[in-house]
Amino acid sequence: MTAWQRLNARLGAETLPLVAFLIFVCAAFAAVTPLFLTGANLRSMAFQMPVLGLLTLAMLVPILSGGLNLAIIYQANIAGLALAWVLIRFGGPEAGFGAFVLGAGLAVLAGAVSGAVIGAVVAYLGAHPILVSLAMMIFLQGLGEFLTRGGDISGFPAYMNTLGHGSVLGVPVPMLVFLAAAVLWHFMLKRTRHGFSVYMIGSNIRAAEYSGLHTRRTLTLIYTISGVICAVAGILMAASFNSVRVGHGEALLLVTVLACFLAGIDPFGGFGRVLPVVVALMILQALSSGLNLIGANQHLSTAVWGLFLIAVMALRYAAFRWRGRQRGGR
Repeated sequence: MTAWQRLNARLGAETLPLVAFLIFVCAAFAAVTPLFLTGANLRSMAFQMPVLGLLTLAMLVPILSGGLNLAIIYQANIAGLALAWVLIRFGGPEAGFGAFVLGAGLAVLAGAVSGAVIGAVVAYLGAHPILVSLAMMIFLQGLGEFLTRGGDISGFPAYMNTLGHGSVLGVPVPMLVFLAAAVLWHFMLKRTRHGFSVYMIGSNIRAAEYSGLHTRRTLTLIYTISGVICAVAGILMAASFNSVRVGHGEALLLVTVLACFLAGIDPFGGFGRVLPVVVALMILQALSSGLNLIGANQHLSTAVWGLFLIAVMALRYAAFRWRGRQRGGR
């Protein structure tokens, strides 16, 4: 086995092509506008990507298990509302750090409970994940609108600005949070029994049951963990926007699915890695920032993302057919 084949096997077949495309995208935008590779733009990208990245990680594991979590945006928002409620109760701008810790704990609990409900209904009642998560999305949206009367909640302590806009050794704090979550996700999926169970359930849930895995408990835990990471995203959104609103991040739902499929995650479950997802997120952020710098309409980036996904799916299908013919000709 050559060094290239060993590296490809270690990183995953999807990673190196995505890295090559990321380099191409960056080089293309750098040639078009000198502002693309400036420190200010790279820093801006590093602040923008983490919320989308965390929400994508929340979507990743349900997809790996053969399901889907359509409630991630509203789980994040309801968690942000829980944090905001505690901070306002303890004085708003004057709230101490202890209030933030209490609020963050309540936010994580809200995300975990909403995820556990989805997982339990899917696991123990056999309902389809799309329908269950859609129902939870509608419930959380209505609950959030009722609690906020359709408005924003703002007036947070100054230290929240550090979480949303601060840096450590030049690296944005939100990016550090996302990278820590990505490393934790990789370890969970590749080094733990839970991760093994996720892949087994995604590949064949019946075979997983026959092999002795506790599939119901695993499914419940999958959606619970998804809700927890949504809560972390909601806390970051509250810190970044200095406000909480039920509609924050609505446009990101389909982008999280796009990032997963772009990274080669099998839509039917059972296959996929974290590293290609991180690279796919970098590509999408580079496309969005590059188009913004050249003055393109902000909605054009969404159209480009969609066309790019169609192209990737077509190329993968062509490659699959070509490999099949090659094996058949032997």
